[in-house]
Amino acid sequence: MQCDRNIHHRRSIRLKEYDYSQNGAYFITICVQNKECLFGKIANGKMQLNDAGNIIQTIWDEIPEYYDGIETDTFQIMPNHIHGIIIIVGAGPCACPIKSGQPRGVAPTKLSLFDVVHRFKTMTTKQYIDGVKFKNWQPFDHKLWQRNYFEHVIRNEQSLNKIREYILNNPYGWEKDELFVKNL
Repeated sequence: MQCDRNIHHRRSIRLKEYDYSQNGAYFITICVQNKECLFGKIANGKMQLNDAGNIIQTIWDEIPEYYDGIETDTFQIMPNHIHGIIIIVGAGPCACPIKSGQPRGVAPTKLSLFDVVHRFKTMTTKQYIDGVKFKNWQPFDHKLWQRNYFEHVIRNEQSLNKIREYILNNPYGWEKDELFVKNL
């Protein structure tokens, strides 16, 4: 079923006419569905990852291994969301992950921020489901991640440095964060 904006009242939070496959740095925030704290806890201003949080970190770290032209920068896992910077530096075709070296499917198209975030959400969800099934991780309700994600186009070095600082200091301000849920 197609989304009818008159019925569903959904509007895009993306910049109109902006090409999210062009080279640049992008700040993203992805939230866990229902703000559930699934990835660990904050203690004394530091994030303490649980096994699920460690898997999230591993998958983030592997993003550049799968896609030529994609780099990851500063990254922070919080109990119920993540912040990170993705840099597109002349991304190659999205149908050609580096590991296989062979095109798959239809003619390749240029990789976009959406493609990278989609892969991250898909891979982390699959690994989390395996953790629930085989390692007794805390289950989640229907979806691991919220439907959308926040993104911000980073336009200059000053903004990049400010965002890096925000990401790294995020655990220190956890109790004032709008996504704060008291650690159990």
